[in-house]
Amino acid sequence: MPLTRTEASRAVEAIGWRLLLAELCTSVPVDSLAQGARLAAAVTDVLGADADGHLRVDLRPGRVELGLQTRSGGVVTARDVELAHRVTEVLDRPVRPGGAHPVQALEIAVDALDIPAVLPFWAAVLGLVPQPGDDEALVDPAGVLPTVWFQQMDAPRDQRNRIHLDVTVPHDEADARVAAALAAGGRLLSDADARSFWVLADAEGNEICVCTWEDRDEQDQGEQDRDDLQVSPGG
Repeated sequence: MPLTRTEASRAVEAIGWRLLLAELCTSVPVDSLAQGARLAAAVTDVLGADADGHLRVDLRPGRVELGLQTRSGGVVTARDVELAHRVTEVLDRPVRPGGAHPVQALEIAVDALDIPAVLPFWAAVLGLVPQPGDDEALVDPAGVLPTVWFQQMDAPRDQRNRIHLDVTVPHDEADARVAAALAAGGRLLSDADARSFWVLADAEGNEICVCTWEDRDEQDQGEQDRDDLQVSPGG
């Protein structure tokens, strides 16, 4: 069963992992690619048969980024939390969600009036496939390109971009990221939905949302409560 965002984050925060979208992530500093390869092999070995269905390894100069998710459903479960603790126990070096190379995730958001009409185009042109558990999002099966998701519009918006970026950062780094963007010439367009996301723009109005997992469980519950009222007798 999927964990709530709050449950998942609290279960791993103290050991240096952070929840980004639907994945537990951390970054492990290394001195060389060879050392990183040995670390990746050690992590894979300790997870055994669970590695293929849960583990993502991104080996780069200076660091190894690790991700854990129940791939079959695109969610974080108690098993992923258990695996994160097992991985952390075998590492002989600290893990860090931030630092010089913070963990983060980039998405592209497309506003659309008719999502079924435009989604196949983006799947074809970028070589993407449907995201497990979400029929309005596309992912790269090779894990290289960012996720593309589609936001339902009720009417055309002529005065703003219909494509924007979403960058998801660790919840405890969001304030610093927003402050850095504003100091670099950005503008805050809206913080009405913070701490879920802040809407920023550059000097020419190009938009990006800085996102975290926070407050989203409450939003989901509110939406569920409204749906329940609509289908209840006399509702």
